[in-house]
Amino acid sequence: MVIVKSLVWFALGIAGGFVAAHLVNKDPRGQELLAQLDSRIGEFTDHMSDAYHQQETRLSEIIDDAKGVAAAVDRSTEVLDDTTADAKKAVSSSD
Repeated sequence: MVIVKSLVWFALGIAGGFVAAHLVNKDPRGQELLAQLDSRIGEFTDHMSDAYHQQETRLSEIIDDAKGVAAAVDRSTEVLDDTTADAKKAVSSSD
C-alpha cells in the first residue's frame, strides 16, 4: 500500500512539473528562464562528458603502462631463465 501511495505521489509530481513548465513556457520571461536553464544543463553535461573522457584517457594510459611493465617483466623472466639454464649447463659440463 505504501509503494502504491508513493508511486501516485511521484506521478502527480511529474504531472505537476509538466503543467508548471507549460505555464512558465507561455510567458516570454518564462521562455527566457527555461532557455537559460537549458543552456546551463547543457554546459553541465558537456563538463561531465569532458571529465569522463579525460578520466577514461588517464585510465587507459595507466593500463597501457601496466601492460608494458608486465611485458618487460615477462622478458626479464625469460632472459633470467635462459641465463640460469646456460649456467647449469656450464656447471654440469665442467664436472
